[in-house]
Amino acid sequence: MRQTQLLKLSRAHPFAILIAILILPWAGALAADYPDPSRWDYTMIGFNLADEIDDLRPGGIVLTGSSSMRFWGSRIHQDLAPLSIVSRGFGGSNMNDVYHHIDTLVLKHKPRAVVIYEGDNDLAQDVPVEVVVAKFRQSIDKIHAELPKTRVYLVSVKPSLSRAAMWDDMTRVNAGLEKMAVRDARITYIDVAGPMFDAKGEMLTDIYVRDKLHLNQKGYDIWSDAISQMLLTNEVQYEL
Repeated sequence: MRQTQLLKLSRAHPFAILIAILILPWAGALAADYPDPSRWDYTMIGFNLADEIDDLRPGGIVLTGSSSMRFWGSRIHQDLAPLSIVSRGFGGSNMNDVYHHIDTLVLKHKPRAVVIYEGDNDLAQDVPVEVVVAKFRQSIDKIHAELPKTRVYLVSVKPSLSRAAMWDDMTRVNAGLEKMAVRDARITYIDVAGPMFDAKGEMLTDIYVRDKLHLNQKGYDIWSDAISQMLLTNEVQYEL
């Protein structure tokens, strides 16, 4: 039935079938290439309970993203003092998860700024670079649709020894994020990747824990230096 319909369409509109061939795979990829974001529903319940306990005021800075953001949580308030921080990292997440749960993670807090780290797991889950960048764009648009003045900081995908084979794709994602920042004054790109290479362009080997993926304290010194410098420069003036 479907083949018959496509055949009739191609005869009546010669270019329609070409457009369908080009567009439909990408439309499907935006959803099909990602795991089900509802697997984080229980985690979101936990975040909502934490919000009730902490009674957080609006106007702070939300930081969200995958395990690199979550593991920073043990020192994030110290590294970013005196900024008002809402730490909402959830390890193993991807950009589609952030998009799907953005009401709980971001919008309910009505933040003046949002910091996002994702892309690493997306690529490890074989999501195409173009789809990853598009999901960032969709998420930012969703934030600005409700909070048009909120500043968004995009943290570059970091290198890691365990995912060194993906670095070319990671740099392409980073280029896409940087391009967004150039085009929109509300978006800032933060490069944490550059300082994780030595003078010869080789990845540093002593900044990771045993899995060669996650950062150790030395790695977080690099990570926090890059992020805190940008946030303290731009956001202290707006502190509550």
